[in-house]
Amino acid sequence: MANAASGMAVHDDCKLKFQELKAKRSYRFIVFKIEQQQVVIDKIGEPTETYEDFQACLPADECRYAVFDFDFTTAENCQKSKIYFIAWSPEISRVRMKMVYASSKDRFKRELDGIQVELQATDPSEMSLDIVKGRAL
Repeated sequence: MANAASGMAVHDDCKLKFQELKAKRSYRFIVFKIEQQQVVIDKIGEPTETYEDFQACLPADECRYAVFDFDFTTAENCQKSKIYFIAWSPEISRVRMKMVYASSKDRFKRELDGIQVELQATDPSEMSLDIVKGRAL
């Protein structure tokens, strides 16, 4: 079903795989792209993959949405996890692409129930591991 505002549909697989990431921790991350007026899965990261693996699969010149299951330890030595939503919009991507991703982001994010932290990045430094850790605590 397309969103009237942006004309964007969300493929059912996106929601199913996100639920598996959230409930079963089946994946470390999921990268989504917009293709033919629909949000679809671009890449899925296995639970053993790292944040660096995740960053490496984001294209340098194209926008993407992503969710990342981030594990961390609190000051009280408790193991915790937070699910991040990352809107990746590199400076050098096409203006039209940036507009489509920006106008569809909130609608898509609403489909993914359980996002705890949102990050928006235009270059890798804006989503460094230090920034992710800082937002987790």
